Amino acid sequence: MIVALLALAAALQGQGREALGVYDGWGAFRDAAPMRCFAIARPVEKYREAQPFVSIATWPRNRVRDQLHIRLSRARAANARVTLSVGERRFELMAGDSDAWAPDARTDAAIVAAMRDGRSMSVESVDANGAPFADSYALKGAASAIDAAALGCAGR
Repeated sequence: MIVALLALAAALQGQGREALGVYDGWGAFRDAAPMRCFAIARPVEKYREAQPFVSIATWPRNRVRDQLHIRLSRARAANARVTLSVGERRFELMAGDSDAWAPDARTDAAIVAAMRDGRSMSVESVDANGAPFADSYALKGAASAIDAAALGCAGR
């Protein structure tokens, strides 16, 4: 997991991003233009072609904090729901073909709070061929990476 995250970090730095820290399976980064900081992780499963991830971002200029973004491992069916599960909590997400996000800032905050207390989370949907799938994420290090990202953009 650490090797995969370091590879992700190297790829992100190649795009002008500054690494703020690596925390178990999570990394924290800052972009200068536009200014944003984010925590990011890949799912526990390995994917050859897909590049799924979950990120929690802060956008100081827009006064947005702890905004969830998920890149799914597969394109979802047009009518398929996307559900995020953390422990006993379930959240219905908004979704495009291969991306998902919380419907509002209140849900973002509830998801981040659940992530801080959870051990793992999964994102479930149905792919374009009708097969159900789930992307699973370990949450060890998530709180530290989210905090490092928030601090990376504090006062900016």
